[in-house]
Amino acid sequence: MTDIRFSPGSSIDGFRLESRIHAGGMATIWRVTKERVSIPMAMKIPRLKDGDDSSFVVCFEVEQMILPRLSGPHVPRFVAAGDFSEQPYLVMEHIPGKSLESLISESQFNPHEVASVGLRIAKALHDIHRQHVIHLDVTPDNVMFRASGEAVLVDYGLSRHEQLPDLMAEEFSLPMGTAPYIAPEQVLGVRSDPRSDIFSLGVILYQMITGELPFDDPKSMAGLKRRLYLAPVPPRAMNKKCPKWLQEIILTCLEVDPRNRYGSGAQLALALENPSQVVLTSRSDLENPDSLMTKLKRWISFSRSGPIANRSVSRHLDSVLIIMAAVDVSPGMETLSDAIRLAVKRIYQGERNARITCVAIRKTPLVGIDLGLDDEGNNMYVQYLSALKHWAQLMELPSDRISFHVLESPDPAAALVHYARANHVEHIVIGARGSSKLRRFLGSVSSHVVAEAPCSVTVVRLHETWDASGQGSGYSSHG
Repeated sequence: MTDIRFSPGSSIDGFRLESRIHAGGMATIWRVTKERVSIPMAMKIPRLKDGDDSSFVVCFEVEQMILPRLSGPHVPRFVAAGDFSEQPYLVMEHIPGKSLESLISESQFNPHEVASVGLRIAKALHDIHRQHVIHLDVTPDNVMFRASGEAVLVDYGLSRHEQLPDLMAEEFSLPMGTAPYIAPEQVLGVRSDPRSDIFSLGVILYQMITGELPFDDPKSMAGLKRRLYLAPVPPRAMNKKCPKWLQEIILTCLEVDPRNRYGSGAQLALALENPSQVVLTSRSDLENPDSLMTKLKRWISFSRSGPIANRSVSRHLDSVLIIMAAVDVSPGMETLSDAIRLAVKRIYQGERNARITCVAIRKTPLVGIDLGLDDEGNNMYVQYLSALKHWAQLMELPSDRISFHVLESPDPAAALVHYARANHVEHIVIGARGSSKLRRFLGSVSSHVVAEAPCSVTVVRLHETWDASGQGSGYSSHG
């Protein structure tokens, strides 16, 4: 097929080409309009010439397969596609504004700006992973932002949909991706692990805080393989303003073994949104590149183990859940709180890769002034947070698997549901009070959470059994 040249005013299947947005080596992108279609649209037309690299065609076929199956705010909306038998094209929602690549070239970012951008991209990754897609080409050029702030991931030509044929793997033996951002397992031919996208996001965060790429821009297979045993220069060695928590997050993302990275975009987002709760390890204190001996040990270790075989995207994400424990830390609720703790611990024992986020609600008045102080002038937020941490201590969980949050709201149920939705919580454990008077107050909270939560909910209810001494105890949980 020969390349057809288009100009403003040309028409393809009723789409009018208005202006050219981008002309790249693989495709040309036009802003287009069509009668009775109100959303802004862009048309991607592949550049097809005799002798062109066949990967261009395969990439376009892959994107035509995957994009119609994606939805939500983190992807451009699919509109239409043209077949290769006539004129191939792909019409999608046009996301106005600059790519992250342009923003990086124009700006310097402070740590909290880096975290904010990373948080939005991590949530976008979790969204597409939940739709069975691994992007596999997460680069600044493929990240846009809506006016409302959400990150939008574009260009799915190298992506993998776990329920569709992997055309890239079937036709090409060499790793496909953008060299500075490709994950170690991709170099070895593994295209089935969503944590590859976590690695690529780690490269972006590194680039934003240091102004450099952690693995340069290799031009050969040997250069790509260096990331299997070469750790990047620690960010704090290149930028003294990089805080330890951000270095900890970045270097966790850039771990060679996917099992040592964040398990999901949701888990990474939780860390970026709560830097004060990031558990610092030896990664945060690194100041110098690895020694030759360390590099050699890493290379031997990885060469012996080989690439990590991964399960399906869905099964992997199901094993790295975020579990929310909604805990009432007010006086008199110790028995119910104990029951919730036991239920959470039992769930965690079956999900060792899960993260536990402990949430307490401080109910605020609907109207009036709330100073956040008790009768003695003590900060109530701090008191709730301290009580929540004390409650969690008896679970004896690893410190890097648990975080704590106090929400202040006049509507506890709405606050819990909003938190669960915003943080991609997969399982909520909440208590329902036992006495009729209190049940009318909190029972309605648990029932509203059950009705509106975007995930599964376990409700822990106390029931009374009597032993010989006349003491009541016991609880039941209902999923």
